[in-house]
Amino acid sequence: MKKSLLPLVATFGIATSLFVHPSAAADPAAKPAKEELNTICPISGKPADPNITVVYEGKTYAFAAEACRKKFNEAREQSLYHKLGGQPAIDAAVESFYKKVLADDRIKNFFADVNMDKQRRKQKEFLSAAFGGPIAWTGKDMRKAHANIAGLNETHFNAVAENLQKTLQELNVKKELIDQVMTIAASTKADVLNQPPAAK
Repeated sequence: MKKSLLPLVATFGIATSLFVHPSAAADPAAKPAKEELNTICPISGKPADPNITVVYEGKTYAFAAEACRKKFNEAREQSLYHKLGGQPAIDAAVESFYKKVLADDRIKNFFADVNMDKQRRKQKEFLSAAFGGPIAWTGKDMRKAHANIAGLNETHFNAVAENLQKTLQELNVKKELIDQVMTIAASTKADVLNQPPAAK
């Protein structure tokens, strides 16, 4: 069976990747059907007060204190995820992106044995987290995820990056946001290609 790639992008201060093997990702479809109000504050880690909440993209988050709620709201507004348009924008980008990837002779063979519906779901979850969305990514780190992908090289990395950039341009994303995405993506090359880390 061929190894497959899931193109991904990292977020602020977190070096992730343009690629991840499907087995490295948590499947959003495996989540419980009923979501309950969080009992731990996502900002402080302390017990959440059910009276201090905010609704973001249809999900309610509870916080330990008003200062935590304020910090959460500020983080949402400042995130690349929010500036790109949130979940609707991620959904549109993933659908358009995969059309390009599956038509690209340089990389489409990596997806020959992949369930693309499941792949798209995982991609959307990862990108939401990677761009600074409120739900954390639970998959493997990029270096471990790519350690056993035979034949993966710079040509493949560049092909994914090109398709990502074209997708964002076609969706009329502002140039400064595209530049942020592409700079972060380029910073992940050593991990994706299992090259020695850059000297500091």
